[in-house]
Amino acid sequence: MSRPAAPTWHLLTGEYPPAPGGVSDHSRSIAQALVKAGETVRVWTPGTEAVTEEQGVTVHRWPGLFTPLGLPRLTRELDAYPGPRRLLLQYVPHAFGWKAMNVPFCAWFAARRQDERELFLHEAVYPWSAGAPWRHQVLAGVTRVMLRTLAHGVGRAYVSIPAWAEHLPEPLRTRARWCPIASPLPLEVSREAVRAVREALGGTPCVAHFGTYGAAIAKPLEAVLVPLLQRDERRQALLLGRGSQGWCGTIARRHPALARRLHARDGLSPEDVAAHLSAAEVLLQPYPDGVSARRSSAMGGLGLGLPIVTHTGHLTEPLWRELRPVALADDASPGALLELVEHLLGHGEERRALGERAGRVYREHFALEHTVAHLLRQAPPVFRDSP
Repeated sequence: MSRPAAPTWHLLTGEYPPAPGGVSDHSRSIAQALVKAGETVRVWTPGTEAVTEEQGVTVHRWPGLFTPLGLPRLTRELDAYPGPRRLLLQYVPHAFGWKAMNVPFCAWFAARRQDERELFLHEAVYPWSAGAPWRHQVLAGVTRVMLRTLAHGVGRAYVSIPAWAEHLPEPLRTRARWCPIASPLPLEVSREAVRAVREALGGTPCVAHFGTYGAAIAKPLEAVLVPLLQRDERRQALLLGRGSQGWCGTIARRHPALARRLHARDGLSPEDVAAHLSAAEVLLQPYPDGVSARRSSAMGGLGLGLPIVTHTGHLTEPLWRELRPVALADDASPGALLELVEHLLGHGEERRALGERAGRVYREHFALEHTVAHLLRQAPPVFRDSP
């Protein structure tokens, strides 16, 4: 008797490279990892109309793909491929248009009963607050309806942080697997590349930040970074990621005495980002909701085995407190973060030990191989440090 055909993966995502973003990076990582495991993968994402082959992944793009006008075409093109089909939805409410309220798309996904459907929650719902403006309360309510609709008939769900599972209906909530967002960067960097970056920065102590410099992060980052530089004229600040140049210019105008020690690097390749991060003594990463496994910028530092200073928040998983892969402040106050950075800058052995622990915890708990194993219904890998 012949074995049943393996399903083809159809990954639905609102972002895929060259579009920027954490979901974009994660979608490509998952797609390429599945292909390396011998799976057939097609990606469906908005963009300039084209069908391309990208490192073994077939990528289908056209404008408005997930809108009501685009869904009939998506239905026809999906149905043109033989089954069995496994749809993996990379879900963030705002990534599917309609101001994060694309209810028609959610209804369409729920109606695909002929396919296996799996849901990966990068973000679940818009937060609700009794004192919020009415439009935010409407958004909070609609995103909850959307998630309930999506979850109907879904076989498996994955969550980037355990808190998202609370918004799923039973029994899916109990079965949901925690799959942290893996690093978007290479896990190894050549010593020559790191040395070149250090020489370009003058070889003096350097504090780095990796992110997109949104208002919720930029303000606390400035509150720590500015006094750090003011305390020691040898110190440099290395700003990496989208928006770094604009934010660097803003800080330089506010603090002209620091301008020559602010270095922004926007638009770098993942390899170059990894080399620049590895050239810093400390990585400073404040977050409005605390560090969590959905933060790909934190994962980038952990994967490289870098000493990171950050803080807890309402989305921080217990693992961060239990295993301490980062220097962890109990609140987001600038003073607490400043004290931790100062301590690490003054204690090289502690910095190195923290970096080693970061890399070990990343391999054992956050590496992409864990997520791929869950997707393929395999036992998670066992990582052992080499002797």
